[in-house]
Amino acid sequence: MTKPSGFTLIEVMIAVVIVGIIAAIGYPSYQSMLVSTNRSTAQADLMGFASAMERHYATTFSYAGAAAGGSDTGAPAVFAAHSPSTEPAGKKKYTLTIHAVSADGSSYELRAVPVSGSPQAGDGTLYYFSDGRKAWDQNSDGSVGGSEYCWSC
Repeated sequence: MTKPSGFTLIEVMIAVVIVGIIAAIGYPSYQSMLVSTNRSTAQADLMGFASAMERHYATTFSYAGAAAGGSDTGAPAVFAAHSPSTEPAGKKKYTLTIHAVSADGSSYELRAVPVSGSPQAGDGTLYYFSDGRKAWDQNSDGSVGGSEYCWSC
């Protein structure tokens, strides 16, 4: 008599359970890594946006008028209005805006707001100020607390 070869149903079920456990542990880690990567991309895009604002200032001696249509706030005319800026707007994870420009045009506030329905929803708004301060509203409460004035908190 020859010994039958192959796997028993029990062995296959054990393998499926092991793969399921590994997937249940690995998938959330993978998702959090994607969110972190998208946030880093938005931070890099905000820095590029800030550079575009500085170029605008160098030519006009004011940050005013850098938004679309020559206005002071809203979607930028000097940089892409979405992040990742290297991808089409349909794949955006963040919306980039000029939130405020001082009355004399000497300072600004830029924001990267997570797009609802994307993996970034609820991740908190990123801020960049003309004086170099960076902030991340980690708890998504709409305001920046003292401990949130950094991007890697």
